[in-house]
Amino acid sequence: MEAGLLFFMSKFVENPAKGYVLSLISVMALSNVYLFSKAALREVSFYQFGIYWFGLGIFWTVIYIKISGNFHRFTGMSRKGLYLLLLLGVMDMASTYFFFKAIHTVANPSIVSFVGNISPALVITLSVILLGERLGLKGLLGVILALSGAFVISYRGRESLEGVFLHGTEYVLYGSMISSVSAVITKNYIRNELPPVVLVINRLVFLWLLSFVALWITGQSWKIPVSALENITVGSVLGPFLTAITGYLALQYIPLSHKAVIGSLKGVFVLLGAYLWFGVFPASKELIGGMISILGVLLISTERLQKG
Repeated sequence: MEAGLLFFMSKFVENPAKGYVLSLISVMALSNVYLFSKAALREVSFYQFGIYWFGLGIFWTVIYIKISGNFHRFTGMSRKGLYLLLLLGVMDMASTYFFFKAIHTVANPSIVSFVGNISPALVITLSVILLGERLGLKGLLGVILALSGAFVISYRGRESLEGVFLHGTEYVLYGSMISSVSAVITKNYIRNELPPVVLVINRLVFLWLLSFVALWITGQSWKIPVSALENITVGSVLGPFLTAITGYLALQYIPLSHKAVIGSLKGVFVLLGAYLWFGVFPASKELIGGMISILGVLLISTERLQKG
């Protein structure tokens, strides 16, 4: 797929736009991940889900590597590269666990998507601090709005500490913090130390091992309903495979902050999909918070694009 996508880009898309097209493909695929994973997690446990979701992701990726002849990417890795893969693998296990934990816990997947807009804000903040990217007044306002929107969505205002925020949104926060650090590390090393296809396989193997060990320890069955397997099969093509491949490829062409901005569009796709598929729609306060968070990311977008 990498070779095919890059061939298409070279023929029909101007070089500066390649990263944006790849990012948009990644976002559309990821938006469907929220829906297919939510449907599957209604029928199976997280660890049962992980065995098949990430296992199939490995299967699709290995087929792609075989067809594209990318096995050479796994040879000649430096010791530094191997250490980075170990670090990123552990971080991926944590961030992905919290992501799907949130999907499983929160009734409406669009709320998870809206709250997830704190991730671009965190990524951009870390990019400024660690990668030297610049953030002006408009960008700063965007970060504040993105964080404020997530707060509006999550806040419940009850007297007990446990009831202050919507249960499940804390998992989005945990996962976003970890994935933001992981994204900055990936962006810094993706050109030399960490080829995209290696990153994809590394992430999937770590996540499958986590699911396997947890399933074995808890003694859960490998058997799952056919309907869940169907949703997992389709979702595994879109999520562990297509989203990851196109997302990593995009980082070779555009700044991390630009990719994070395009990622905010997923909230709109997930909102429509959740309504059509599950018949759920956010409450007024949650919808307002979601729009505030998207506005924040769009403000960051205009500043980032103006600066190139």
